[in-house]
Amino acid sequence: MMRVNDNWRGAIEALLIPVVAILATMVIFGLFVAISGVSPLDMYALMYKGGFGTWFSWQNTLQRAAPLILTALCTAIPAQLGLIIIGGEGALVLGGLGAAMVALSMPNASPIAIQMAMGFAGMAAGGCFILLAGALRHYRGVNETISSLLLTYIAIAVLNHMVEGPWRDPASLNKPSTRSIGEAHMVGLIPGMDVH
Repeated sequence: MMRVNDNWRGAIEALLIPVVAILATMVIFGLFVAISGVSPLDMYALMYKGGFGTWFSWQNTLQRAAPLILTALCTAIPAQLGLIIIGGEGALVLGGLGAAMVALSMPNASPIAIQMAMGFAGMAAGGCFILLAGALRHYRGVNETISSLLLTYIAIAVLNHMVEGPWRDPASLNKPSTRSIGEAHMVGLIPGMDVH
């Protein structure tokens, strides 16, 4: 009987703590918004409408959430080893760069081969980025939180150099990008949505 009560208590705490934290944050933020002369309820209504109020906003929210979820995994998995990695954006950036490099180097391969190669290359590049932060911690004693954050700036600089330099598509005038990998090689969209 005691074990069942402990399990329920743990489940209730696991739900209640995040909910109370979010509500407390909303109240405190609402106070700052009210001090600035704006109605907090109007502001929260606009936030809801912008994120979930229309079909377009739902799709936009899902598109923008995907990279955040991936970088959250980049934080959660090393946390299982006791490492605090907050530079997941660098892993995401280098993973995308690695995937694009592979796709551009295999123009005549089948779409499934390119997609699989892109997936492996992206995972390998992102994993090597996190491996570097872990190696700095293990071999040199450098704090992984700081090193992963600072390495992110290097990863972004590498991305900018490659996209604005050697891999730049001459047709991309104002917004530098690589050559297109082709629609057939991209991950497909969820039917009826603009979300991949």
